[in-house]
Amino acid sequence: MPSSSTTILLRPDGVAQAGTVSTYILAIAAFVIVTTEFLMVGLLPSLARDLSISVARAGQLVTLFAVIVMLFGPPLTAWLAHIERKRMFMAVLVIFAVSNAVAALAPNFWVLAIARIVPALALPVFWGTASETAAQLAGPERAGKAVSTVYLGISAAMLLGIPLGTVAGDAVGWRGAFWALAIMSALTAVLLQFSMPALAAGKRIGFAQQARILREPTFVANVLLSVAVFTAMFTGYTYLAALLEKVALVPSADLGWWLMGFGAVGLLGNWLGGLWADRKPLATTAMFSAVLAIGMLATLLLAAQHIGLAVALGVWGIANTALYPICQIRVMKSAPQAQALAGTINVSAANGGIALGAMLGGASIGWWDVASVAVVGATVAAFAAVAAAGIGRWLSVR
Repeated sequence: MPSSSTTILLRPDGVAQAGTVSTYILAIAAFVIVTTEFLMVGLLPSLARDLSISVARAGQLVTLFAVIVMLFGPPLTAWLAHIERKRMFMAVLVIFAVSNAVAALAPNFWVLAIARIVPALALPVFWGTASETAAQLAGPERAGKAVSTVYLGISAAMLLGIPLGTVAGDAVGWRGAFWALAIMSALTAVLLQFSMPALAAGKRIGFAQQARILREPTFVANVLLSVAVFTAMFTGYTYLAALLEKVALVPSADLGWWLMGFGAVGLLGNWLGGLWADRKPLATTAMFSAVLAIGMLATLLLAAQHIGLAVALGVWGIANTALYPICQIRVMKSAPQAQALAGTINVSAANGGIALGAMLGGASIGWWDVASVAVVGATVAAFAAVAAAGIGRWLSVR
């Protein structure tokens, strides 16, 4: 049987409680792991000064992390799919603890680059298998809520990682920030050791056999839809700070707090996404993509009024965050025979969309101005909404 069909080694009366606790610990692990990726953005200026390199060169570490995740995530997840989940998560957290400690001690750019490459290899394995494991622990009826709980940590990291990095860099320096992540990774590993039940290891399944899902038109359509959704999200979000500063005239000293508010309000979207995505994942994708487009345009139109701006950003943030678990749940449901690989392929698709969105937003600024990222992002989001509805109709006909 496929490796995704692991069996819980607990008495039936202990499964639900242990599964719930484990899911919340996985959410904490997700926050630590994904913050490690996005924290770098807020640390670039101080890191570049300390290592005597340009900000542009330091920024290559962000690109390097995303490219490693995108390229190596699917084959690594398929290769490791047979390993017992608790052991795998413990190994990932130890890797992150050691890598963050090495980053904190890095004497030069190259050591820091190595300290970034190693966790980038482990991150997509966690993304794919954590979602699958949470769904298994919760059972079919609560799978969506369990995945959204894990994504609560992932969403919080993605939305708060940059402002937290900025604050941490000012308070304790970039090395102190990495030490904090190293300690958090180690502590989370200890929590998982005592909270997660053992899961029976699945059979080793070759990558070629698992990759048969790539021949399924339904799966491929869902993955391409995730690329479109994340392109729309990051066309605007990558340049949200610049949009607030240049268009809304928010003082630079207040940007971090606005970004934190954007992330905090958006966590409501994570709950809504997990609540609705189980029943109608494509319809939910279409709805929140449309809401995302409305939020982006409203932010631009209400930029001069801070109360209106806050409301518009709230709408944008809710839709933005909701789409993280929705896309993961939707893609995993489209490939039930290889959910871990499907989840990781979706992570790769998301990273491709993040890179494409950043490029598209940057190009639109070059062609027009900063305000254009909201319009371009909204246009791509509207396209994603139409595409999701179209895929839904196509599947109903099939």
